Amino acid sequence: MRAVVQRVATSSVSVDGAVTGSIGKGLMVLIGVEKEDTIRDAEYIANKVSALRVFDDENGVMNLSVQDVKGDILAISQFTLLGDVRKGNRPSYFQAAGPEEANDLYRKTVELIEAKGIHVEEGVFQAEMMVELTNDGPVTILLESHKLF
Repeated sequence: MRAVVQRVATSSVSVDGAVTGSIGKGLMVLIGVEKEDTIRDAEYIANKVSALRVFDDENGVMNLSVQDVKGDILAISQFTLLGDVRKGNRPSYFQAAGPEEANDLYRKTVELIEAKGIHVEEGVFQAEMMVELTNDGPVTILLESHKLF
C-alpha cells in the first residue's frame, strides 16, 4: 500500500461539482492499494499517518502528530499511485488491486484512523474527483507499507 501525505492548511475534494469532503488544518492522504496488500498494510498506513510528527511544536520543530494538534484527515483513494513508468511513458497499473479489494482495504484504513479518534473526511471511491489543497510548508511524505523507499 502506498500513501502520499501532505500537511495542509485546508483541503477539499469534489465530485461533479459537489464537495464530498473538506478539512482545515490536518493531513490530506492519497491512498493506493496493491494486489498483494492485506490488513497488515492497512494497519501500517493507518498507524503511520496517525502518528507522523509533521506539525510544529512550540519551538518550531516538527514534533507533533495530527492527533496532537487535533487536526483532521482528508482521505482519497487513488490507484494511480501504483502507476509504473519504468518501461515507457504510459503508466502500467498491473500492481494495483482490483476495485473490490482496493475499496475494502481503503475502507479498513479509514476505519483504523477513525478508531484513533481522528476525524476523517473522504472522496468517493472510483469517482473522478477534483482535489484542492493548500500545502502547509510544503510538507509531503511518501509512505510504502512494503518499505521500498
